[in-house]
Amino acid sequence: MHIPMRYGRKGLLLDLPDEMDITVIHGRKMPIFQDPVEEVRSALSRPVGCRTLLEEARGCRSACILVCDATRPVPNRVVLPVLIETLIDAGIGIDSITVLVATGLHRPNEGEELRDLIGSDWVLERVRIVNHFAKNDADHVYLGATRGGLPVRLDRRFVACDMRIVVGLVEPHFMAGYSGGRKVIVPGVAHRDTIRALHSTRLLTGDNVANCRLSGNPVHEEQMQAVGMLGKCFAVNTVIDENRDLSFVNFGALGESHAAAVDFAAPYFEIPMERRFRTVVTSGAGYPLDQNYYQTVKGMVAVLGMIEPESDIFIVSECSDGLGSTEYAEAQARLVSMGVERFLEDASMREYASVDEWETVMQTKAMRTARIHLFSECLEPEERRLTGVRVVDSLAPAIKECVERKEDRRLAVIPEGPYVIPVCRG
Repeated sequence: MHIPMRYGRKGLLLDLPDEMDITVIHGRKMPIFQDPVEEVRSALSRPVGCRTLLEEARGCRSACILVCDATRPVPNRVVLPVLIETLIDAGIGIDSITVLVATGLHRPNEGEELRDLIGSDWVLERVRIVNHFAKNDADHVYLGATRGGLPVRLDRRFVACDMRIVVGLVEPHFMAGYSGGRKVIVPGVAHRDTIRALHSTRLLTGDNVANCRLSGNPVHEEQMQAVGMLGKCFAVNTVIDENRDLSFVNFGALGESHAAAVDFAAPYFEIPMERRFRTVVTSGAGYPLDQNYYQTVKGMVAVLGMIEPESDIFIVSECSDGLGSTEYAEAQARLVSMGVERFLEDASMREYASVDEWETVMQTKAMRTARIHLFSECLEPEERRLTGVRVVDSLAPAIKECVERKEDRRLAVIPEGPYVIPVCRG
């Protein structure tokens, strides 16, 4: 059987023997818009939980639009021109509109990467576009602390403007339940200490910190409390299909519009399963998500709801940019040297997580349940060692050997990786 897997920009063809009992799991097919630009215009005039964008923006002197960084395939090329034109029509001068890239603690997006992210030369040439830098103390304003003690410090360029809008992509997220909405703000334009506290091990190791789970999820609850300190804030939430085509868009108050987008998205992303598997092959979702190993962890965690204990997870991820940040490499080095349990014990002692160690914490959730095997053609030898998992050079033979060793021909394959969340309720 030949199965196209999401892998980098070009994909990867997985060739498995026909005698295997293979179940290929895709997300449900979404409807797509024939005229996405017109659908965005329509969404701005059919708000959720507020007035139309034109009405809300009248009388405002400035606007700041948050967009996700280059790791998220948000359809900005469709959304941003319509959004900015509407703000101008409402009386906000184009010189008073800022597009702020919500990088969190990721590196800034510049040059061709920024051009790809924005997707519109008209926007690039006419609107001020800047990156968020979480480590610049002076760039942030302290708004207070949540009931859980999260210190909320946000980018002052967003806090200070009259009209605050986020443009987000709603998809499963292994910590926050679903991305989009409030997540573009926290951690998107939060200070490093806010991000580190939000990603503390004490929060992340809870059972309700999981894909597609909002109710009882402490990460989501802390985010909602944090953004509530801002005052009025709006969102354009989008959902895209597996080909990155726009399937859903809305505009509205931050919380209400996000909830409506999740209601639309959930039946397409969450796939009920009748049985669990002992061997699963998945992906890092291809470009842009699988540019580094840091993001690859999401694909490992995404399958935990449909595997048996002591299973094997094979994941393909190009990792064209390598492992990730220097801080992440340091966290991975601690995991490799200390082992899972000692690493978690050490990390749990810190109120503020070390930068990027949260991805390592999430990897331990998969490692506690399964043996992880990675296929990646771009990692250097030291980077391969620091993954903490088995790196295979020949994917199909490794899968075949695993299946034969367990004498279990049943195999699940998830080409889209973390964009599809199989759930076995039993």
